[in-house]
Amino acid sequence: MQQPTPLPLSTPNRNLVRLTFVRGITWTGFLAAIIIGIEIFDFQLSVTPVIGVIGAMGLINIASWWRLGRPRSVTDLEYLLHLLADIAGLTLLFYYTGGATNPFISYYLVPVTIAAATLPWRHAWIIASAALTGYTFLMLFYEPVPQLSHAVVGLGISLHVLGMWLNFGLSASLVTFFIYKMAHALRRRDRALSRTREAALRNEQVLAVATQAAGTAHELGTPLSTMAVLLTEMRRDAVDQPTLTADIDLLREQVDTCKARLQQLVANADRRRLAEPDSRPAIAWLEQVIQRWLVLRPDVTHRVEILGKRGTPLLAIDATLEQALMNLLNNAADANPEDIVISLDWNADEVIIDIRDHGPGVAMSIADQLGDTFVSTKSKGMGIGLFLTHATINRFAGGVSLYNHEEGGTLTEVKLPRLLAGQ
Repeated sequence: MQQPTPLPLSTPNRNLVRLTFVRGITWTGFLAAIIIGIEIFDFQLSVTPVIGVIGAMGLINIASWWRLGRPRSVTDLEYLLHLLADIAGLTLLFYYTGGATNPFISYYLVPVTIAAATLPWRHAWIIASAALTGYTFLMLFYEPVPQLSHAVVGLGISLHVLGMWLNFGLSASLVTFFIYKMAHALRRRDRALSRTREAALRNEQVLAVATQAAGTAHELGTPLSTMAVLLTEMRRDAVDQPTLTADIDLLREQVDTCKARLQQLVANADRRRLAEPDSRPAIAWLEQVIQRWLVLRPDVTHRVEILGKRGTPLLAIDATLEQALMNLLNNAADANPEDIVISLDWNADEVIIDIRDHGPGVAMSIADQLGDTFVSTKSKGMGIGLFLTHATINRFAGGVSLYNHEEGGTLTEVKLPRLLAGQ
């Protein structure tokens, strides 16, 4: 049985992951510095409490990794407690290693920066106050390490200055990499929320249009039936006029098409059918859509190009997707009904349908707005067709892009996810 895909981490959880990395790197570095100081520079330290503090922070890090494996989301309060634990650990370590004279004392700025980048302002001020309190305490109470003032043989600089340089490198690296990642996660969350709000607004607009369309579909049934009756009588009266008979037959065919589409619209209103799209070969489906389109647009000249060479791609389709493609084909025909090129291509992941017309192209002033709202490329259009087309194709996890072709006209590119056999 296929295992379920794990849910992605939320932004606070990701930030705690990064904080755990920061803690691991930092305290490993502190441990290495203390070992080097004791073994090489003969630091006189209270080894037992120093190692105890480092061991305690290691246990906190292990507990953090275990907690991240739990399904419960990380809260701001929990994240605040982690940072307070870091500040408490730093204060205890610095107390036994020179207090405010320790060259690594400015590392307090790292948890302060992390809090400012990831927590609400009240929590950030708590962290800043805790760090300042710890720093102030260490100015008055600490166990001195006289060896910090000794010069390093061969360099001519004191251990204190060298430690400040190492601390700057460590702090700058952590702030540059990890803080950027945390801020980037927040920006990504904001973009996701913005897209969600836009999708909700678009769905409300689609629902409003769908409600109006349902009412209009019922209202159109009566006039279409009346037109069909009148055309039948006109056909009988014009039996000796071939030209007029051909025109009446064309009108009757158009009326029958409209009636069939309305009936199909009502039938497809069943949510259960819309929720379970059919799986169809892309080539056969596209050919069927084009044939139905040609019934509505007999004035069009076109050609179809199948660019893919291997396999037979499958698509998840329903009536709404067919209508979306019909809207794009009609837009191309409205721009210029002559020599419309429809091409079908595919790769391992998606199916690409290109529609090329030889019309005037898309005005750059509205190119970025097409599909996002009711913006039309036609002088008398309302923009609903493109809007609904984008909404429908997006619902199928696809996309629509409109380009001004370098040789003139518009190139409309539709990308749809390809189904694998058996799906």
